[in-house]
Amino acid sequence: MGERRRVKQTRSLEERMADQAAKLKDRASQLPAGAEREALLKRARIAETGAHLSDWLTSPGVRPPN
Repeated sequence: MGERRRVKQTRSLEERMADQAAKLKDRASQLPAGAEREALLKRARIAETGAHLSDWLTSPGVRPPN
């Protein structure tokens, strides 16, 4: 097997996911109501959730399992 390529990311995962969510919302806003638009909006919501995960995980309200 070949070696796995490693890419050094210059932006955090959260930044990239937030950008992806914005792009998806922009594309969805240019479509008429329908299944394709709803699918793009759903993907945007998922990306936004991912963009906020590390904030939630590192918030003081989160407790490690016992």
